[in-house]
Amino acid sequence: MIDAIENNLNRGIGLLSIISDEEYSNISVKPYHSSIGIHMRHVLDMFDCIFCGLDSREINLAARKRNTEAEQKTEMGLVYFNEVISNLRCLSSEDLNEVVAVSDDLGLGVVTTKYTVASILSQAHSHAIHHFASIGYIISQLGIELPDADFGYNPTTPKKDVLA
Repeated sequence: MIDAIENNLNRGIGLLSIISDEEYSNISVKPYHSSIGIHMRHVLDMFDCIFCGLDSREINLAARKRNTEAEQKTEMGLVYFNEVISNLRCLSSEDLNEVVAVSDDLGLGVVTTKYTVASILSQAHSHAIHHFASIGYIISQLGIELPDADFGYNPTTPKKDVLA
């Protein structure tokens, strides 16, 4: 599990390694006017919430830091990615089975549910893939090439042959 999550997060690092700060923070793409950086920071914030709550076994997904530097500067985004990956690598198989209380505002108020660390990491991984797909749309509109063919693809999504 950790390897799969790290592999996906490395796709984000790959993208940040080839784009400029201007491309990273560009909010010109309709309809949402969100940038690559905003999506990346949001993805990493979810992982950060998990790691911040592990010791207390209380994870609050609404307590995101929303570090604007990490969404505007590729260098800071790369630092954030590396922090998350470093924290992932510190987890043991026993850690993954720990039960934690996960709180989030689902739109009608805060709800708290029991998860294992593995299940919340799995959710964060799927969430990252979803946002990477949104980033894929943004980078296509900005004329940037995808860093790899699997960027933003859920492994369970069938790939269709593209007609030339």
